[in-house]
Amino acid sequence: MIVLGVDPGSVRTGWGVIESRGARLTVIDAGVIRAGSDPPLEQRLCVIHARLCELIAHHGPSCMAVEDVFSKHARSALKLGQARGVVLLAGAQAQLPISAYPPALVKRSIAGSGAAPKEQLGRIVATILGLSKPPPADASDALAIAITHANAARVRMPRPA
Repeated sequence: MIVLGVDPGSVRTGWGVIESRGARLTVIDAGVIRAGSDPPLEQRLCVIHARLCELIAHHGPSCMAVEDVFSKHARSALKLGQARGVVLLAGAQAQLPISAYPPALVKRSIAGSGAAPKEQLGRIVATILGLSKPPPADASDALAIAITHANAARVRMPRPA
């Protein structure tokens, strides 16, 4: 199974692609879509959507895992929700099954604590995937989402008799 994990944001959207073969997880690629903060929101959303469509076409994931919206501020939540919407649209257009995970669940599944700091999460993601150093924060978050999904899918899979 190839999982595309996405950490949506209106300025930076993290993404990570992993392959899951049983309990073995391998990173394929990861990065950050930098839409910038200067262009109007609608132009940033176009950049995010177009780049994700390219990534889906290039990597051919079998599913997508996306972080749920969480923000203490209504204005930030609205922008984040709009970015998340174009992420979901890109996945739906590619007919990918999409799963969503709350940020605290992702942190708990990776680091054992729903309040784990980003730096700790990045170090653990690097260790899980055998990387020599943590990826950039947004890419690391996206990889954590993909790992969470791969582990959840493995647990849900029926076992052979």
